Amino acid sequence: MKPLYHPVTIGNLNIPGNLFLAPVAGYSDRAFRGICRNCGADFTYTEMVSAEALVRGSDKTEGLLKRADNEKIYAVQIFGGNPETIAGAVEIVKKNVFPEIIDINAGCPVPKIIKSGAGSALTKEPEKLFQIVKSAVAAAGETPVTVKIRSGWDASHLTWKEAALAAKEAGASAVTLHARTKAQGYEGKADWSLLKQLVEVMNGAIPVFGSGDVFSPQDAKRMLDETGCQAVMFARGAMGNPFVFTATKAFLQNGEIPVIPASYRMETALNELRSLIEDRGEVAACSEMRKRFCCYSKGIPGAAAIRKNIVTAQTENDYLLVVEQLLSQEK
Repeated sequence: MKPLYHPVTIGNLNIPGNLFLAPVAGYSDRAFRGICRNCGADFTYTEMVSAEALVRGSDKTEGLLKRADNEKIYAVQIFGGNPETIAGAVEIVKKNVFPEIIDINAGCPVPKIIKSGAGSALTKEPEKLFQIVKSAVAAAGETPVTVKIRSGWDASHLTWKEAALAAKEAGASAVTLHARTKAQGYEGKADWSLLKQLVEVMNGAIPVFGSGDVFSPQDAKRMLDETGCQAVMFARGAMGNPFVFTATKAFLQNGEIPVIPASYRMETALNELRSLIEDRGEVAACSEMRKRFCCYSKGIPGAAAIRKNIVTAQTENDYLLVVEQLLSQEK
């Protein structure tokens, strides 16, 4: 029997393990992806990047493409509703950052993304998804193209099967299913039974990855056990908790979940802050880090009382003082 933790092959790319960081808008930037790699993520995806903005030459958008220093392999996720624009964006991405994978977002439920004909709108329109993926594959050359989809538009329109088959026929090298509908957004429960069905439909033709409601090592094990998917994507479950990769890898391999000391949690949070400062400058980085630091501090004794100091932190030194307070209370 194949072990639950194992290598994954996507097209011509061999990945040493099957614990992935999902593309999360506004979160999976270069700093956070680097931290997740340090904590054991086997593969990472950028937050979604607008194909239209890339083609128009947006400097801000190109900044989202940058590889973390420790990302030897990574994927760039793009979104768009026009095959020609997608092809142009793929060429730009390949020319500038040479990612190992290019992923097409066909799952985002945000209204402004859907209005552009991208995101979940593509899961709803398998024929259009086919054209999008086909144009991406042609422009990508030897670089594998993958697709992330949702289960459908709403409970009455579940099109995951048609969308996944369209992606495969267009040349996609893997499909990820977030087993919620567009109408659900991020509410309710992900229906992992659909993920199991997708694995059966693909029957090994291309790998299937699972996303949705994976917050712990136990969740990851259950998803792999119940669905047979080849890899698990952590999204919200990794926010402020990149250690979930460390813990899940250990749990899948030997059944044990290591304890992560508060001092190491805080050291990691400060490392993420410093990486953000390098990329964005101190003011913007410290503002962005407030929500992330609150997540890092969860479960640490005394954190709730000190959280007001986190949400007003404006400098790296402010965060250093917060950490000093937190760790002094733990002693």
